[in-house]
Amino acid sequence: MNSNKIAVIQMVSTDDVARNLLVAENLIASAAEQGAKLVLLPENFAVFSAKKMRDWAEKEEREQVFTAFLSRMARAHSVWLVGGTVPLLPGVLPGVQQQENSGTNSSRKVTTSTLVYDDKGQLKAQYDKIHLFDVQVNDGHGQYCESEHIDAGVAPVVVDTPLGVVGLSVCYDLRFPELYSTLVAMGAEIIMVPSAFTWETGKAHWEILLRARAIENQCYIVGANQGGVHTENRRTWGHSTIVDPWGKVLGVLAEGEADLVREIDLGYLRELRQNMPLQQHKYFSIVVKNDGVNDTVEAVNVGGIIGE
Repeated sequence: MNSNKIAVIQMVSTDDVARNLLVAENLIASAAEQGAKLVLLPENFAVFSAKKMRDWAEKEEREQVFTAFLSRMARAHSVWLVGGTVPLLPGVLPGVQQQENSGTNSSRKVTTSTLVYDDKGQLKAQYDKIHLFDVQVNDGHGQYCESEHIDAGVAPVVVDTPLGVVGLSVCYDLRFPELYSTLVAMGAEIIMVPSAFTWETGKAHWEILLRARAIENQCYIVGANQGGVHTENRRTWGHSTIVDPWGKVLGVLAEGEADLVREIDLGYLRELRQNMPLQQHKYFSIVVKNDGVNDTVEAVNVGGIIGE
């Protein structure tokens, strides 16, 4: 029988890449032993250091440390692996060695990218985080400004897997429901949320946001969070969670490094969508148009009701 089990991996990553990869390797192996066929790592699983992201992105361009690891883990354990996020140089093809001094990126910024590998170790999708965390948080760290060192992505991404159509998002994306409704319109049945939610924001909003996105989109939401105390005066919330399309929490971790494996049922998802067809009942969608000078926002009738 084919397994319909998915897994979230929770870590407390540091700036020690070798240590982080060893922890990830052990937890991926544990999840696979429990029958998981789709595994999600957290945001910044391989390197948790804003100061070192550019250095590691340049090293990745030369040596493919992260991409080789993800490919090897997916192949070794016969799982589809959603690789949290890794820093990449914009415009650099993951896993492909570039010529020295190729000039692919002259800025000091990187993308924070989710890479998806199939069970043969082949790269199937890349999503670059769209919404960057530029906020003031009442914690020991205070000001966060991801845009100082990260280039934002521009495109939503879904990928077809044996367990269902998977939509990709990262951390702060979770606060923007339009992205999730777009992913569902593109066919998503399972949406991944690799994250590093802070202790303060996670305590207040993490579970609420995960469940809200699941309920309003009638899909599985899989949140793999960092969970503990890190370098650079960071503390993350943990509580990695799997939520079903009705908003029921199927499982949750606390803090620390661990894996969580749960079975999903797309038959249940499709029955729920048939019985309560939210997508068909939508009256309007929000469309932003740019004429090169100004952004304008329009409510577009998608349900054949408004304006009749």
